[in-house]
Amino acid sequence: MKLSIFLAAIFALTVSAENCNGKKTAGETRLKARLEVKALCMNYTLSLVEGELDKELLEAEWTDESTGKTYTNAFALGSPCNFPESIKEGDEFYFTIDSTTKQDCAVCMAYYPTPSKKLKIKVLPE
Repeated sequence: MKLSIFLAAIFALTVSAENCNGKKTAGETRLKARLEVKALCMNYTLSLVEGELDKELLEAEWTDESTGKTYTNAFALGSPCNFPESIKEGDEFYFTIDSTTKQDCAVCMAYYPTPSKKLKIKVLPE
């Protein structure tokens, strides 16, 4: 019994030390995106320009039916409540995946095409 408690304590300290040494969990991976389309009602299209994500989370190629323009590694904004208004179309910024923040805010329901794959993100300070 004492041995199992001792081993559990060592395991907990090892995990804690690894986290303090700068190792990041999957949700903390720093990625870079570009805001491709800033359409009405937070219908935003973004593309991954730096970093790696599971390809299942992105549209390898997506074409905006309104403009005919095609984007690679595209995704729709899934977190409109905390996306900075200061980011303009064409701007690049760093972000992490953020599935923990609650998204309760009013967003109008007007339609503009976006990729079917959406990501909840948190924009990082520069």
